[in-house]
Amino acid sequence: MYNLVRFKESVRIPPSLFGDNMPAAALQILREEYERTVQREQGIIISLHNAEILSKGRIIPGDGAAYFDVEFDALVFDPRVNEIMLGPVSEIVEFGAFVRLGPIDGLVHVSQVADDFFTFDKKKGVLIGKKTKAVIKKDDALKVKIATVSLKDNIPNSKIALTMRPAGLGKAK
Repeated sequence: MYNLVRFKESVRIPPSLFGDNMPAAALQILREEYERTVQREQGIIISLHNAEILSKGRIIPGDGAAYFDVEFDALVFDPRVNEIMLGPVSEIVEFGAFVRLGPIDGLVHVSQVADDFFTFDKKKGVLIGKKTKAVIKKDDALKVKIATVSLKDNIPNSKIALTMRPAGLGKAK
């Protein structure tokens, strides 16, 4: 699920940016720090918008920068267990299919593809159902259900397990 979340943060703006538009300078600094990061409480921060300076700024002796209280909006991807999503297959591997869910890939393990036994065809790079002969390949659009979410400190260490076993899920028609 995508959410728009409002944050408040103190931002250090260096002297080199004093001639710039202050909200734009604050947004630039915040984007470098927060975009494509994981916040366990909110989810994965996709992009920041609408920075608003709330204070006149503070100067700390010995530091030439100014510190401003800033409010800004963040577009956040917050995956939830039991949420149904649609995404393309980004990669097929021996143990399942990775499905693109916005900023992160989730894994549909071969045991969770369907009520069939799926095997990996290395030559073709596809998963094939033993009974149904159904084929899952790269770029197929799949309707999946989020089974588990484990958000860690960064995107590569975060994991999402998916299933397509419940009725109505699987290859999008």
